[in-house]
Amino acid sequence: MALNATDLFSSMLVAIAALLPIVNPVGSAPVFLSMTADLPGQSRRLLSRQVAINAFVLLMAAMLIGSHVLRFFGISIPIVRVGGGMLVVANGWRMLNSDQARAAERPKVTDAWEREAARRAFYPLTFPLTVGPGSLSIAVTLGTRPASGAAGGLFDLLVNLVAAAVVSATVYLSYRFASRVIARLGENGTTVFERLSSFILLCIGVSILWSGILGLVQPLLRP
Repeated sequence: MALNATDLFSSMLVAIAALLPIVNPVGSAPVFLSMTADLPGQSRRLLSRQVAINAFVLLMAAMLIGSHVLRFFGISIPIVRVGGGMLVVANGWRMLNSDQARAAERPKVTDAWEREAARRAFYPLTFPLTVGPGSLSIAVTLGTRPASGAAGGLFDLLVNLVAAAVVSATVYLSYRFASRVIARLGENGTTVFERLSSFILLCIGVSILWSGILGLVQPLLRP
């Protein structure tokens, strides 16, 4: 399999389009703000970088070793796609019909905020807020695409690496400038963005679910 620039770019766009709506950094930015409202601004800046790094590591781990873990437990790729597709559809439907909850007021953290920020960096800010079960299922599905030889493996690795890096960079920018993004979009703009992302996520989930169903049914139809 020869590496083609057009195919590479198209595959990168597909991978980014699959991951970005469910990670939804802009939609999670208000939640990030509410969950770090009791921390100083410097702490939020550090947290945005650490959460982005954690998200990249989680996504790449799911892409690279997720299929091997599934093989260890005897789970086939079509079943992963059906289960992951159902989970993505459920998340997309829930997001499409959900209302934004108001964050509860918490006392400000003035002492030892570095320790408090480190405690929150992975849980709950990275998982499950930024990279949840739906994001991980998408990452595993992307990592289980069949490769044709060494060139195909390099192609898929590069696609997944760029997709995870772009999504993680978007997470960093959205969280780093969360207050500015939300102020610029406004309440209505944020709501519209979340609803559009939720619909795209719902469509992606249906596509993944359908590909899994075809993978399960087609062997049964062969003579």
